[in-house]
Amino acid sequence: MPAAEQTEKRERAAVLSLEVLARAEPAQAKQPTQFATLVRHFFERFFTSEMVSQEGDARTRLVQAACAIGVPGLVLALYLYTPYHLPHIVRSYWEQAGDHSFYVLYSLTAMGLVTIFEWDLFFPDLLDVFVLSSQPVRSSRLFCARVTAIFILIAAAIFDANVLAVIVLPAATDPPHLFRFLGAHIAAVGLSGLFAAAGLLALEGMLLALLGDRLFRKISLALQGTAVMALLTALFAYGAVSGALHGLLQSGNPRLFWFPPLWFLGIYQRILDGPATPPVLAALARTGLAATAIAIALACATYPLAWWRRTKDLVEGAARRDKQNLAAVSAHGVLHHTLVPRPEGRAVWHFIGQNLLRVPRYRMVLVMYGGAGAALVFAAVMRMRMGHGHVGLVFSPDGLRATIPIVAFWTVSGLRSTFLSPADQRGRWVFRVASGKPGLPHVQAARRWVLIWTLLLTLGAAAWACIAEPLYLHTLRFAAGQVLIAVAISVLLTEAFFLDVKTIPFTGAKPNSAANFALLLIPYLGFFPAVVMFTIALEPVIEATWAHLAVTACIAGALHLCLLWRHRARIADQLQQIDADEDEEDFPLSLGLRY
Repeated sequence: MPAAEQTEKRERAAVLSLEVLARAEPAQAKQPTQFATLVRHFFERFFTSEMVSQEGDARTRLVQAACAIGVPGLVLALYLYTPYHLPHIVRSYWEQAGDHSFYVLYSLTAMGLVTIFEWDLFFPDLLDVFVLSSQPVRSSRLFCARVTAIFILIAAAIFDANVLAVIVLPAATDPPHLFRFLGAHIAAVGLSGLFAAAGLLALEGMLLALLGDRLFRKISLALQGTAVMALLTALFAYGAVSGALHGLLQSGNPRLFWFPPLWFLGIYQRILDGPATPPVLAALARTGLAATAIAIALACATYPLAWWRRTKDLVEGAARRDKQNLAAVSAHGVLHHTLVPRPEGRAVWHFIGQNLLRVPRYRMVLVMYGGAGAALVFAAVMRMRMGHGHVGLVFSPDGLRATIPIVAFWTVSGLRSTFLSPADQRGRWVFRVASGKPGLPHVQAARRWVLIWTLLLTLGAAAWACIAEPLYLHTLRFAAGQVLIAVAISVLLTEAFFLDVKTIPFTGAKPNSAANFALLLIPYLGFFPAVVMFTIALEPVIEATWAHLAVTACIAGALHLCLLWRHRARIADQLQQIDADEDEEDFPLSLGLRY
């Protein structure tokens, strides 16, 4: 090494004074490119948008969800260890295929739900059009960056939903050809999730390109709810389908080719078994490959058109004409004189109606709860019946009796979760300035709003149960019992769920999601099955005699009065307390104002 270089190296290695270090030029850090910055921005917006939260708990909640999404596959893999390792018991081919069908079905459902949850974030919004477009960034670069972010999101979600099962499943099932088994599993679940994401994205892009943003928003909520219901119904029906898998596939029914999870089960078995795969599964595998290719092609073809149409509609705006609905005016007049006679209650009533479908987070909570409730109703009511090569659906009597508690529970719990969602709460200052602390009229208006919608849905479920039940049960006492159960369970569940709610909807303080995430599962894993089973067991007793109906009505009325008294006592206690932790001087700053 030359002497000059050695001298320079020693000078660099020497300890320099702070003054020398301050005068030295800082090292040039490598700056990310504009494209990388845009990709990171779009990807982070999937987790920090208004649909998730405005209060900073988005990443915590989604990290928890990312950990939870892979648990079902892991749990089933651990469960399968016992039947695959019991001595003197050999798991049949169709039983193994039924085990494989869960993973392709779960991957399809999980990716479909992720795509539906991010439904509104796949295309430009006002921020992109009026902020990013004014920057020195080419439109093509914005487009490519968002497409890259979407691809990363889908790939990460597919990996997250299936990685735990891939690690544990080989040891649990002990396959004879390990690498072929891993290849079949990874290919089948990956293609299943990719089909779900690409198919929903293609559907959204096609409708947005054809209808425009304004018309698309009118049907978007119904489409999301229908998709959630279909996905969860298929997942809940896994037990029935896997148990009858051999009979279904051997029936030769052409309707089997309209059930996507069977396509990817065919791919799974085709890779795993090779030429020995049954012909029906080989045909399903070909259908799955073709359907996935078509879904990807449609998504790639419609996305640019939908991007252009969405951007055009946002720039031009939508001309809206406010029309006075005479029926709505008359209905409001009746409500003002009956359910919400006081001005405070009327304000809360109309505040709920105007905000419930406006905020993306509220719409998404409604979609998820509504779809889950409808899927549970369908899974409880419908049963498969096979005979003479045909597959049919029949009503289950016990499932029909379970309809009312399922509808009531998911309606009340869904609306409560929506009212307490920690989304943008900057509008709550109106009630604070006008009324101070929320009082009994405010809280009663919200509970009555929930009760009215719950009664409408449960009474509709009761009417359906009366029509669908066997003819020998079509009596006046049976109908009266269904109506009584619908009214009683709607009132009691509303009182129970809103017993501790002492805030105006959409204005409550943000809960600690990190601490309460596990507690959120308690009502659904413990309370919900108990409510359904208790109602099913009690219905025949209630409908036995008119005296039983009268006694049930009296008991329900007494419980309602007790819960109502308890709730009023809690509201009165809250109004008497002084909020020691509340800083009144920070209130103007919370509005976004400055002195």
